[in-house]
Amino acid sequence: MRDTEPTVSPVVDAWTKSRTSSAQDWHTERLMEAKGENRVSVVLPAYNEEATTGPIVSTIREHLMEQVPLVDELVVVDSRSTDRTAEVARAAGAEVVSQDEVTQGLPRLTGKGDALWAGLAATDGNLVAFVDADLREFRPHFVRGLLGPLLTHPSIDFVKGFYHRPLEGQSGPEEDNEGGRVTELMVRPLLNMFWPELAGFVQPLAGEYAGRRQVLEQLPFITGYGVETAMLVDLLELVGLDALSQVDLGIRKHRHQDTEALGRMSAQIMHTVWARLQQQGWAVPGTSPATLLAQFRRGDSEELPNLDREIVVNDVSVQERAPLQELRHLVPRR
Repeated sequence: MRDTEPTVSPVVDAWTKSRTSSAQDWHTERLMEAKGENRVSVVLPAYNEEATTGPIVSTIREHLMEQVPLVDELVVVDSRSTDRTAEVARAAGAEVVSQDEVTQGLPRLTGKGDALWAGLAATDGNLVAFVDADLREFRPHFVRGLLGPLLTHPSIDFVKGFYHRPLEGQSGPEEDNEGGRVTELMVRPLLNMFWPELAGFVQPLAGEYAGRRQVLEQLPFITGYGVETAMLVDLLELVGLDALSQVDLGIRKHRHQDTEALGRMSAQIMHTVWARLQQQGWAVPGTSPATLLAQFRRGDSEELPNLDREIVVNDVSVQERAPLQELRHLVPRR
């Protein structure tokens, strides 16, 4: 029997105390004083987000570009949207680039990770912040918080956001983490098992983060939902834990996905983790898990006899776009 209760490792304890801050700590005046010669780019990867992209772009332009010149470049990457996302983003004041135009001449890949890669390739700031395009009630402190540690601490290379994420229609501290179901059921256990140094990250799947270009261009980008998981694991290997930081962004409101979609997300994350385990010698090289995910759906017209459900099969394999620094000669500078 254990004599004492388990506690977090001293490494994680020290990291969380020294590398965690709040967006409220980073005031605009302080950041402008620290900006110096740095050039800041903000990238929004967007797929069919016409309802939310405009307000996010307008907020960044008004508060962080026109009132104060903290952000120098604001780019929305249109990831093959079929709605008015590109039009709305352009009207709100963003530069809009097409994911396919940026990656023209390279193998065609799909998913958020490739849109992020395209955004990195299409911008030139030495500091790059990524913000999801589906956020509601977006506030400028989201960007300020991500930039604060980078502008004021030269030893920090990457900043990850975290937040309270209540499910739609719920409120109160007991539901704050209920929006992060894949994090709690899938990603956090895996990180604690295989990369325990990363156990201090509150929201490893957060879509809001920022980094130094010289580091980001050395990272491969997973094309599916595993991009954020792979990024943390790769950064730990590349720059070490002490170069990573996290910032509390407050409350994050956005569209939640159903359980079936979360299952596909979880499967892609599993494939991502498997690939990283192979690279680091934890899994048998040359072996690959099955990439088809069978799920059951009720209430459709194609329900099978005696099953009362339809079998839905999706390919959950993931691909990687090689680091930008390796492909830069194939991607024309804008």
